[in-house]
Amino acid sequence: MSPHLARLGQLARQSGRRIIGLMSGTSLDGLDVALCYLQGHGPGTRLTLEQFCTVPYAEDTKSRIRQVFARDTVSLEYLTLLNPWLGRLHARLVLDCLRAWQVAPAAVDLIASHGQTIYHAPRHQHQHPEFDLDATLQIGDGDHLAVGTGIITLSDFRQKHVAAGGEGAPLAAYGDFLLLSSPAEERLLLNLGGIANFTYLPRTGGDATTAFSTDTGPGNTLLDATVRAHRPGLAYDEDGRLALAGQVHEGLLAALLAHPFFTAPLPKTTGPELFSTAYLAAAQQRSTTQTLGLEDLLATLAECSAGGVARAVQLAFAGRTAPVAVYASGGGAHNPALMQALARHLPGTRFARTDELGVAGDAKEAILFAVLANEAVAGTPVAIGTGRQRVPAVGMGKVSFPG
Repeated sequence: MSPHLARLGQLARQSGRRIIGLMSGTSLDGLDVALCYLQGHGPGTRLTLEQFCTVPYAEDTKSRIRQVFARDTVSLEYLTLLNPWLGRLHARLVLDCLRAWQVAPAAVDLIASHGQTIYHAPRHQHQHPEFDLDATLQIGDGDHLAVGTGIITLSDFRQKHVAAGGEGAPLAAYGDFLLLSSPAEERLLLNLGGIANFTYLPRTGGDATTAFSTDTGPGNTLLDATVRAHRPGLAYDEDGRLALAGQVHEGLLAALLAHPFFTAPLPKTTGPELFSTAYLAAAQQRSTTQTLGLEDLLATLAECSAGGVARAVQLAFAGRTAPVAVYASGGGAHNPALMQALARHLPGTRFARTDELGVAGDAKEAILFAVLANEAVAGTPVAIGTGRQRVPAVGMGKVSFPG
């Protein structure tokens, strides 16, 4: 037997595994690196976050990714080169973190790498009827990560989800259900990344049939892109100061929320391919707000993101009461303008952060991929939800050996 396969078998039998989860989101701000110790598997999973760091991307790295990110037309040669280049970069960043943490690579059992999403194409969104399927594409090759670090790597998690009938996103439902379910409380776990999504967790922690996850629309993607376009040198609206200084323009807000995505049935996924600067420009043209000031524009975009979340909640809980407890994570959880808009749209809701539940909000997505790798190696796949909202019971992640 291959020693690498034997090693996987050994890891499956161990009571716990030390796994590095890696996440780079649509904001392109950097690589989240979470060193996790996971004991057990399935509903009995116990997590210890040993270390966490977000390694900022250099401007050159951001520029390279933006040349292929959410674009209909790219250089195939450039994309072919960028895939291994990014895998090697991630390997170097992982080793840098391990040196800073004084952890030897040999002390890490697995790497779980999400990679960098460069295009998300669910069938309801792409314009190619000859392809009756959903698709999504992440780069940052797992073999280069494995060879560069000497650590067995699982990557490309979203493809199995698509192959089994899903849209490749959101995958948060798996980790959310295993780590954050409670027998005492119904919960919405709201992730405010570039795209916003939430996971509904029923009060009965052992029952996965009514849990589900869905995207809701833009989170930070339009806010960040607008800041970059109007204030070169700024990456985002720190502490929501610009948005808080502005006024919501109701005409632009109505034009933004008129997109059919917001009334489409759940679950659904989307990306910056749809919620792009072109989408914003079209809404501004329809509402004749092309000269709207930056502060008012950002206030309106924050209201749009919150309105998308609220509409998804209304669709999900039509005819019954939505959970009162909402636990936020992601960059948007640090934006007071966005959180205040959410409070207006969801009155009576108690907002908190997932940190209160023992999962650091900034590290949550990287942690969730460590959980997926743990399940792939040691667990038994669990189906989340039923019917159209069902997330298939599959083990996700392709295995790359270091030699």
